[in-house]
Amino acid sequence: MPNDDLPETFHVTTDEQLRAVSNLTRHRIMAVLRFEPATITQIAQRVGLAKGSSSYHVRLLERAGLVKVVRTRKVRGVTERYYAMAARSIELPDPGPGQPDVLLRNAVADLEESPADGERHVRMAHLRLTDEQLTELGARLQALADEYRALSDPSLPDASLVFALFRPAQREQAEGDAQ
Repeated sequence: MPNDDLPETFHVTTDEQLRAVSNLTRHRIMAVLRFEPATITQIAQRVGLAKGSSSYHVRLLERAGLVKVVRTRKVRGVTERYYAMAARSIELPDPGPGQPDVLLRNAVADLEESPADGERHVRMAHLRLTDEQLTELGARLQALADEYRALSDPSLPDASLVFALFRPAQREQAEGDAQ
């Protein structure tokens, strides 16, 4: 299904929506629906859940407005619903101080469950940048992610890209560390 008519961004603004996207299972369901519509049965198979569990999680996502029914068809007297994302991307509110970042928490969980013998590129680099360089690097990373998202083909295996560019909190040095 072409998603030309989809809004670009869904802004998570309510507690119900935040609870819906915070759950790892629902995060994985949304990943399945990112590129193409799927039925409850197809979602259950892709995520490794029972159909009843998949149905429950999809209903919560639908109630929160994050996914929607985009097509139906009759199969042996039963109406089969195809679900898709309600927008191309989801924007979460910034977590408050000391609060977990939902996206990073879910990304780490996905990374930990990815096959150890599969291709993985995980790096951490500590940089010292001006404010302008930090802004430029953030824009370049976003542009690169957007470029490859445009190249995504639903027939190919999934790959996840996560990046976090930030200035860590300044920590006060203990007196003994200063020497």
